[in-house]
Amino acid sequence: MQCNVCGAELSTSFNFCPKCGAAVVETIQDAGISPAIQSSDIPVMIPVRGGAFNMGPSEAGRKVIVSDFSISATPITQRQYEHVIGSNPSRLQGRDRPVECVNWCEAVIFCNAISIMEKRTPCYSIGSTVAFQGLELSSPLWKRVTCNFHANGYRLPTEAEWEYAAKGGKNGSDFHYAGSDAIDTVAWYGENSNVSTHDVSTKAPNQLGIYDMCGNVAEWCWDYMGDVIDLPSTNPRGPQIGTMHVKRGGSWLDDPQQCTVFFRSAGAPTAKSSSLGFRVCLSAMVE
Repeated sequence: MQCNVCGAELSTSFNFCPKCGAAVVETIQDAGISPAIQSSDIPVMIPVRGGAFNMGPSEAGRKVIVSDFSISATPITQRQYEHVIGSNPSRLQGRDRPVECVNWCEAVIFCNAISIMEKRTPCYSIGSTVAFQGLELSSPLWKRVTCNFHANGYRLPTEAEWEYAAKGGKNGSDFHYAGSDAIDTVAWYGENSNVSTHDVSTKAPNQLGIYDMCGNVAEWCWDYMGDVIDLPSTNPRGPQIGTMHVKRGGSWLDDPQQCTVFFRSAGAPTAKSSSLGFRVCLSAMVE
């Protein structure tokens, strides 16, 4: 299928042409094809072939290798969160908007809960415990959460996985934002958001067909915040100990610099904000 405006080849996972940014809804309708990203209670997962990339700005990046994985095509939506957890904490309501006002601990709870719901092996545990819903969010036991990266359940992406996917994976580009250097094409941010989140996948995806990695809501990662240069070059997963967890991607209230694919920030594991959500990963490529 080709773009009606510039003639570029299109995938059915695109809402917008990755070359010119034109909406492809009419092209899809003319071809009788349904868009790949539909409202769903379960996240659509995008396979990401592993490889090497420069983590950080291109002029100062560090060579990092990540293994194959899959990542959700959009941030977890309010519809998906409520389907799994039974409640919706978001301040900016909309079933197909990203869920927000979810702290890091609650994102971990979601990952294990949806894993159990889908009869997958949960990745997160505290000792032998994998069901954390009854654990107080202020409990010091959260410091003891470990991640089994070999389990087939859902988990938060590592910071390296997040950036690798945002940059387009193995054949990615040095765009400042996920899929483009033109931020308005791919992101809801401070200058175009009208002070709100928006339905997911209403901006253009990146080269892998992943939406909203820049803007809309910033996203929790697994890692504690630390100096990237001190970490292993293969599958880095952050420092062993810390107090703040990495956030990536920028949000509806941020400026363009904060929405770049290499901008880093962090928050306490109990921090909540209407500008902060998450997406999920699997430690294998989905079929």
